[in-house]
Amino acid sequence: MHIWISRLRQESITEVLEMPRVVHFEIDAKKPEKAITFYEKIFGWKIEKWKGPVEYWLITTGKEKEPGIDGGLSKRTEAEPSTVNTIDVTSVDEYTKKVKENGGKIIRPKRAVPGVGWIAYFKDPEGNVWGIMESDESAR
Repeated sequence: MHIWISRLRQESITEVLEMPRVVHFEIDAKKPEKAITFYEKIFGWKIEKWKGPVEYWLITTGKEKEPGIDGGLSKRTEAEPSTVNTIDVTSVDEYTKKVKENGGKIIRPKRAVPGVGWIAYFKDPEGNVWGIMESDESAR
């Protein structure tokens, strides 16, 4: 609480509310079932298969009103394991442009996540991979 109050003293409420936040993480796994068992047993996370058009599992890491974020798990498609954090943005197109203008590289262009929104992935100038997600239930 004190951190939040001191932040408000330093920044206007408008600036805080407009700042994009990390809202999702993704874990990839060569053997998703093995990873699911691991995270369920160790942390008690609830992991359920997504009903969408791709093989994907939704991860709930805690109660809705507790601090923290939820995530997802997918089958590994790259040679190296990775964890990707996703930032909620108002426009994937706008933020893709900002990434490019500031030395980042788009590694997976904008695509629809049906019924959820639009997503793209980028590398920052140091090689870290991030996702940017624009909510839009009409995305197809």
